[in-house]
Amino acid sequence: MFNFSSLLRPNIKNLTPYSSARDEFKGEASVFLDANENSLGSPLTKWYNRYPDPMQWKVKEKLAEIKGVPASQIFIGNGSDECIDVLIRAVAEPGIDNILICPPTYGMYQVSADINNVAVKKIPLTPAFQLDLPAIENGIDENTKIIFICSPNNPTGNSLIKEDVEVLLNNYFGLVVIDEAYINFSRFRSFTQELKDYPNLVVMQTLSKAWGLAALRVGMAFSSEEIITVMNKIKPPYNINQASQDLVLNALEEVGQVNDMIRELVTQRGILIAKLEALSVVSHVFPSDANFLLVRVSAAQPIYNFLLGRGIVVRDRSKVELCEGCLRITIGTEQENDELVKALQEYS
Repeated sequence: MFNFSSLLRPNIKNLTPYSSARDEFKGEASVFLDANENSLGSPLTKWYNRYPDPMQWKVKEKLAEIKGVPASQIFIGNGSDECIDVLIRAVAEPGIDNILICPPTYGMYQVSADINNVAVKKIPLTPAFQLDLPAIENGIDENTKIIFICSPNNPTGNSLIKEDVEVLLNNYFGLVVIDEAYINFSRFRSFTQELKDYPNLVVMQTLSKAWGLAALRVGMAFSSEEIITVMNKIKPPYNINQASQDLVLNALEEVGQVNDMIRELVTQRGILIAKLEALSVVSHVFPSDANFLLVRVSAAQPIYNFLLGRGIVVRDRSKVELCEGCLRITIGTEQENDELVKALQEYS
């Protein structure tokens, strides 16, 4: 049976978090003389001289309406990268414990573990870019505290088989973290709907992709109230600034517009796949549930450099395990996609 308390590092279990002025104050007030702010305002606006809500409750309450997850089960981080770092620091003892990842996958799981001096076990995906469950089972030991999986996966673009993920959730004693940064472009349902069934589940999402708010650096983690409480205990007191909170709240009122953009990007994805498959330099376009494509080409590095010379930036993934000879191409606007195709035709 999963026991989160026993998974925690002792120093985190005993940690007394920093208590900010806004943490201690509850309710409404008109005079704030508690936080040593500049009471005269700022050069920008009179509003940004005050510290933001450290728990971002207005944002969480709006997200709760949209996601169908209680606000108390939502953590908001400075991008998903902060969620990753906080989770590792919560449960993985430096120099002793390890996490498990399934490459090719998002690189920050490895980087955050390295920063925290936490070992990384790597169990590659199968050639079909799916979980290798027997190898994962053999790779787990008593010090494996987190399994990070990305679905839809970056850089391959495919979704992982739901039943395989459920096998991990049902049989592993540690945290299973599902990174759903690209879930809005997929036809599959989010694992946030399964939180009540799996106490060891953490689902990460972001406002950087479908919501188009990459510059604001706002990521989300959804989990049990017990796990979210610990994450809030570890994070810096004011990790999401007020400007970001304000802009996010405005954006969250525009669900219809976001859905329209998702439909347009998915449409452009299909159009771009067809055009790429018709090019002689393209040998394979992998199926994608994301807003990007993994494309195997005849000469990845030369083509990458050729595109740079045309002012077109894609991602060279040709040296990544199982992605040999591949470029990762984000779905752009119709005009950007046409410019890419035209350049590749010129290279041919």
